[in-house]
Amino acid sequence: MLLFIDFEASSLSDRSWPIEIGFAWIGVDEAVHSTGRLIRPDPSWDEADWSPASAAVHGIPRPALAIAMPAAEVADWAREMIGEAVLLSDAPTFDQRWLDRLLAAGGISEGPKIHDLDAAAADTFSARSLDEEGAILAFYKALDRTPHPHRAEADARGLAEAWAAAETVKRRQAENGSRRPD
Repeated sequence: MLLFIDFEASSLSDRSWPIEIGFAWIGVDEAVHSTGRLIRPDPSWDEADWSPASAAVHGIPRPALAIAMPAAEVADWAREMIGEAVLLSDAPTFDQRWLDRLLAAGGISEGPKIHDLDAAAADTFSARSLDEEGAILAFYKALDRTPHPHRAEADARGLAEAWAAAETVKRRQAENGSRRPD
């Protein structure tokens, strides 16, 4: 199963820590499903890394995190959500750092690798001929149309919806003998 992941964080610095995690996936019903959690900072995380500039982007006030689920509990929940899924992100370097930091707060020393969404889309949807170009175009068109509210669940959901749009085109192409969609 593919699992789309996104984080919001205290800042973009190397010492930053996750404040929100979001997951989205395409179910067997072909619908996109999503969930997310705010994260109460782990006591070991440097409070000085809270960035008002980042807060202005994601809109999550620092006091909201005081009543969020503790980082260690979110880490356990995330590990259960991930299971054996393949993780995809549009910002894998940042999201990997935040996933690793979150899982470490839960006592998990080594977590799963997050894969690059663009590379996965190219591998999955790239055309072998002009007749097959519709799926990769559908992916990027859907991605461009998707609002990016800088909230983890909504952003992960947007990635999954773009993937689902491309899968629909790819499936139609296969059913129609790779004819171009109208």
